Amino acid sequence: MKIKTGMTSVTFRKKSAEDVIAIVKEAGLDGIEWGGDIHVPAGDLGTAERVRESCRQNGIEILSYGSYYRAGEQERFRPVLETAIVLGAQTIRVWAGTLSFGKMPREELLRVAARLREDVSAARTAGITVALEYHRGTLTETKEGAAALLDQVPGLFSYWQPNPDISHAEQLAEIGAIASRLSNIHVFQWDSENRAHLLLEGEPEWKERLRCIAACPGRHDLILEFVKDGSEENFLRDAAVLRSWAADAGRIS
Repeated sequence: MKIKTGMTSVTFRKKSAEDVIAIVKEAGLDGIEWGGDIHVPAGDLGTAERVRESCRQNGIEILSYGSYYRAGEQERFRPVLETAIVLGAQTIRVWAGTLSFGKMPREELLRVAARLREDVSAARTAGITVALEYHRGTLTETKEGAAALLDQVPGLFSYWQPNPDISHAEQLAEIGAIASRLSNIHVFQWDSENRAHLLLEGEPEWKERLRCIAACPGRHDLILEFVKDGSEENFLRDAAVLRSWAADAGRIS
């Protein structure tokens, strides 16, 4: 199975959507996860339509809609869903509350889960899946929190990204814990101080992660997020490395 590669547009928040498309095309990546904070705001259907058409004209896929909708908060999902439909995204990324599993009261977890069940149902009618951002400071900070929430919401999926606060072995265990519900992967190379490095510096660890990911059912797009110094040159370097890794992982999936 070919593993798709891409970039999340928030990698270059200061660039226009057209410039984001241009650099992704130059890098030879398959597509883009469009962020809902700058490039395609929720509810701005005109922008969503223009971005979709520009991607089509340039042969760039819409890998997902990276929303900043937080389930359980006083936010409306409908504008997010409508934007994803116009954009042509098959997956909407959402956030699981504002507290980690150990800090969130049980009743709040149930409230987040109830909201997500509604959101997943609404998205399903449009042929769109909903997937959680795997992130610190939310229910998906730990594999236990992610599993508890996924158990409560049939049809919900989860992204994954490496948490620099835990060991490599623990990161692999996280992938295994959500394997049956794994969606896309945010790819970056951070140290324990949250500083970005060239992707190649983490090649041994990433290749082992990708072997685990390739063994998980379903489609898993590899989406570059943070690059060293935020530079275009380093992005292009990382993109070439990512394409090579994706080709290798695709041969074993």
